[in-house]
Amino acid sequence: MQLTHKENQFERKTFPITLVCDHIYFQQNIGSLFRISEAFGVENIIFLGKNIPLTPRKINKTSRSTHLHVPYTVVEETAALIDYLIENNFEIIALEITSNSKPLKEISIPDNKKIALLVGSEIDGISNDLLKISDQIVHITMFGKNSSMNVVQATSIILYELTSK
Repeated sequence: MQLTHKENQFERKTFPITLVCDHIYFQQNIGSLFRISEAFGVENIIFLGKNIPLTPRKINKTSRSTHLHVPYTVVEETAALIDYLIENNFEIIALEITSNSKPLKEISIPDNKKIALLVGSEIDGISNDLLKISDQIVHITMFGKNSSMNVVQATSIILYELTSK
């Protein structure tokens, strides 16, 4: 018998993970990122970019009201975000396929350090400025002809990996 949302026995938990969304503008993705962040106990979300479309009515279709429960901020300039991440001593993990990225299964999660998980825009991925400051760059091993997947699907996979370790 299927359980309702109120009947499930999952433990409520928050992880020291900040999801950093590099110029993500599709409202369906923004809403879904709130939803998956709430499901995996992400501490907060940072949206990088100008004019991020955080219109509650449109986001709510995919967020299912989770945008009301996950704290978020908007940072307009990349330099300001970089300063914040470095000053606060985050372990910066970028989810991107690069010449030096390693498979997700090889990710190293340091003890007692907050994680900034960087995910990239639907068009351009993660900027080179953010890749340069990343402590780890990981990719999801795929077996089809396509070398990318939707940012929400990819974020779901890495959050599962991070929170299950």
